[in-house]
Amino acid sequence: MSAPSLQAFQDQVSELLLRHRSLLDVLSKNGQSSASVNRAVAKAITDCGCIELHATKQSFESEVDLEEAKEVARTHVRGELCENCREIISTELGRNIFYMSALCNLLDINMDEVVQKESQKCSTLGLFNLS
Repeated sequence: MSAPSLQAFQDQVSELLLRHRSLLDVLSKNGQSSASVNRAVAKAITDCGCIELHATKQSFESEVDLEEAKEVARTHVRGELCENCREIISTELGRNIFYMSALCNLLDINMDEVVQKESQKCSTLGLFNLS
C-alpha cells in the first residue's frame, strides 16, 4: 500500500476529527503533541541512552565555502535510535502531523500547497532560508 498524499490524509483527518473541532482545542492539542515529540527525543537520550547529545558552539570559518561548511556542521547527536525509541518518536510525530492537518482543515489551508510553497522558498533561498 502506498502512502497517502497530504490531501488524502487531510481529508481523512477531517472525517475522523469529531471531539476536537474547536480551533482552540486543536491549537492546544497541536502544542501538546509537539511537546510529546520533544519529550520522546529527550527520553531516548536520558532513559534509553540509545542516542547522546553533545552540544557545542557551531563555529564556521569565513574562508570555507558553503559545501564545506555543511560538512563541518554538527548535529550534536551521537548514536542511533533503537527500534523502540524510533517507534515511539515516529508515533508522536504522526500524532503531531494529525493535529497539524486538523489545524489546516479548520483554517481552510491545503497542506499540499503549504509544502509546495515552502519547497519553492527553500529552492529560491537555498542555504539562506533559515538564517
